[in-house]
Amino acid sequence: MEIKGYKVFNPDWTCRGFQYEVGKTFEMEETPVCCDRGFHFCKKASDCFRYYNFNSNNKVAEVTALGLIDNSGDGDKSCTNKIRIDRELTWHEVLDLVNLGKDCTGLCNSGNCNSGNRNSGNWNSGDCNSGNRNSGDWNSGNCNSGNCNSGDCNSGDWNSGDWNKASFCLGCFNTVNQKLKFFDKESDVTFEEWRNSDAYYLLRRIDDAPVEWIWDCDMSDQEKADNPDWEINGGYLKKRDVSQANIKWWKSLSKLEKEEIKNIPNFDAEKFKLITGIDVNED
Repeated sequence: MEIKGYKVFNPDWTCRGFQYEVGKTFEMEETPVCCDRGFHFCKKASDCFRYYNFNSNNKVAEVTALGLIDNSGDGDKSCTNKIRIDRELTWHEVLDLVNLGKDCTGLCNSGNCNSGNRNSGNWNSGDCNSGNRNSGDWNSGNCNSGNCNSGDCNSGDWNSGDWNKASFCLGCFNTVNQKLKFFDKESDVTFEEWRNSDAYYLLRRIDDAPVEWIWDCDMSDQEKADNPDWEINGGYLKKRDVSQANIKWWKSLSKLEKEEIKNIPNFDAEKFKLITGIDVNED
């Protein structure tokens, strides 16, 4: 059975020391074993760049597997003992295959005109931005040169306000990191100190992600029918029931760990229950 796919090569058309050529078929006698021996390829072009740098100097080709097939554990990589190099792809064709957005020079963008990677916003040169015109990474705001900002025009990181040079700021035009309120009262703890605390580490263990990415190889037939875009996206986002996640997390903690939570500055059991649903006095 023939299987179509994609393969990335070095600029000289070599891969793992083997010389390839467009239009030719290559065969080996050994049984293929993924990541060990055989001619490797991916069924989706975007998967190729988990193993090769996203570099326009590299060669990319459409290929056909003609022999035995072995797949990697997560299904994103395959290898065969007989492969045909069908056609070289232009870099523009590669960009169209790996991006859902238009006019992107980066990888895995759903927005438009991105030179970074995995952006859902537009005109980003950084990575993983849902806002627009960011040169930093992980921004949901706009025009940020820093990272992880939900506000606009920040050169610092983790700001929800605008035009902050400092980091972890709620307001605007701040140059000094701010102290945080806990349970509606002032504290002497900065955001950075909070993020480095044992209590924060414990809270991060709550399994409350509302969605879970399901790869196409793990999807049932019903899930594929219910999510027709799975072939384009390589999977789908599955909604999770996390209504009891906080309670399960609290019950999993040791006595020492529970005391660490209760030692959060200004700890208020009633407010903690109002926010999390956890009654710390039920133990």
